[in-house]
Amino acid sequence: MRATKVVVLVVGSIALLGLVAGFITWVVLSNQNAPTPPPTEVIQLDWWKNCVLYQIYPRSFKDSDGDGIGDLKGIISELKHFVDAGVDAIWMSPIFESPMVDFGYDISNFYDIHYEYGTMEDFEELLDKAHELGLKVLLDFVPNHASNESEYFIKSEAREPGYENFFIWADPLPNPENPGVRLPPSNWVSQFGGSAWEWSEKRQQYYLHQFAIQQVDFDFRNPAVKQEMFNIMKFWLDKGADGFRLDALPYLIEADPADHEGRYPDDPLSGLTQFESHQLGYTIPLYTKDLIELYDVVYEWREFLDEYNKNHGGDTRVVFSEGYANVSMTMLYYGNEDGAIGAHFPFNFDFITDLSSKSNARDFVYIILRWLTYMPYGGIPNWVFGNHDNNRMPTRFRHDMVDGLNIINMLLPGVAVTYQGEEIGMRDGYVSWEDTVDIEACNRGDPDTYHLYSRDPARTPYHWDNSTSAGFSTSTNTWLPVAEDYQEINLAKQKETARSHFKNYQALTKLRKQATLSHGEYDIRALSDRTFYLVRSLPTHDTYVLLFNVSERRDTVDLGRVPHLTLPATVYVSSIHSARLAGHEITSSQLSLEAGEALVLKAQPI
Repeated sequence: MRATKVVVLVVGSIALLGLVAGFITWVVLSNQNAPTPPPTEVIQLDWWKNCVLYQIYPRSFKDSDGDGIGDLKGIISELKHFVDAGVDAIWMSPIFESPMVDFGYDISNFYDIHYEYGTMEDFEELLDKAHELGLKVLLDFVPNHASNESEYFIKSEAREPGYENFFIWADPLPNPENPGVRLPPSNWVSQFGGSAWEWSEKRQQYYLHQFAIQQVDFDFRNPAVKQEMFNIMKFWLDKGADGFRLDALPYLIEADPADHEGRYPDDPLSGLTQFESHQLGYTIPLYTKDLIELYDVVYEWREFLDEYNKNHGGDTRVVFSEGYANVSMTMLYYGNEDGAIGAHFPFNFDFITDLSSKSNARDFVYIILRWLTYMPYGGIPNWVFGNHDNNRMPTRFRHDMVDGLNIINMLLPGVAVTYQGEEIGMRDGYVSWEDTVDIEACNRGDPDTYHLYSRDPARTPYHWDNSTSAGFSTSTNTWLPVAEDYQEINLAKQKETARSHFKNYQALTKLRKQATLSHGEYDIRALSDRTFYLVRSLPTHDTYVLLFNVSERRDTVDLGRVPHLTLPATVYVSSIHSARLAGHEITSSQLSLEAGEALVLKAQPI
């Protein structure tokens, strides 16, 4: 009897196991035959939240009339370049009337176009044609200061009613040692060197200029000045501009004498013995930069713009803020903890200020995550790799890193910002002391040191082709010399070549239209000191993985450590010096990357 029970138990157990195994088999087969789930639905983003934004330096972009200076008609003639490149919006460095001491950043008339660039009719034509092509157009607005040739300054210097306090004016300090020699109101140092104060014989007072003597600082504690800024913005918005880049905002507000016994307080000394009292770096700009009051002005501008958008309808007009500051002060441009809303985003200069050819993979990951960590909830990130004020991207990093850097820009979430020429890997051009025109280099440097300060090398004319003056102008006498490497690095050649920086750029801007990049999650981590990965993923959509060796040596990495990467995977884009072409299949988890090599892999959805 006992034996019979054992047999029954054994047979029953076997039957039960058979049923379980059959059920599992049925589930597996059912899942194999199940239809693929539909792609995740995504909500369309506002145009600016995932755009490719291209900075034009008008003086160096395209010359239409042979005078060696770029102009608006030149930009109009090449608008299709932006469409071909996959750009969504352009912003132009200042095109307003100016004596050109600082090449447009010293504006004498905020309501008109500088004659070397064209006419108001040219600007209106540019707007119309750009909009027809689906391009947004942003202007560079310089609210911190105006030219000393502006009507504002002329009237203020003459103490004309309504303009007396348009700028920062101050009496000289008493000089107990030599009463006949004037002393400036404080020890503040200009960004371009020398005292930030300049004496006006006509008014018998000093005026403040945080930049060149000819760039006079507005007084933003004066309601009339604030109102005039609204008037200027409304004028250009009514013309059809899609928004503004706001220049030099950290210098908008200075210490109030009312808080310092009626005088402008001295900045504390830095203690750096290599600097003299007239040199930038001698003091710490405690009272002249990043004052908390300036953010309220930015919040007011955003409120004004939101109201304009509400009243006029159409696509969103935007403001993007420029300011080199620490991460905490920079994030305040987005808004504050009390609910105030600021710029649509502040430009992120971390790739310029905190990374270079000496940075390793962990540095890259840290700097990227720092912005994303500090950014307020709901903020839109952006990535800037170069501009008209800094050495060009391939010069600061390495020539073999161009594609990898452009890939980072395009694959990270948010807005990708391109400075003109980065799409073809343009490098700094050589500009001799004799040819140097940058006021910062001329003021702070000499024939032996000017190159330490000059911004001219990043502003040399665009390389369209290998003809006269790189196709920028029919003249051989251009405002800055054309870089000597234009015959090797130019747009026409890169369009014809099978593999080029420009063709990679086009592939990347096309890829940005994929939902994975516009809406997907990100994951970034260093695999070694040399190589890091960036994963972009979205359920039911293809996964994209960047692998970038930022070092000067070969590196072998284990792809098994990369989340959401299933093999085999396909190369979507590769650096032009990579042995792997688009379409190449990666099957092994051990992958070797050459110095500077970057790959974008396309893998199965998660």
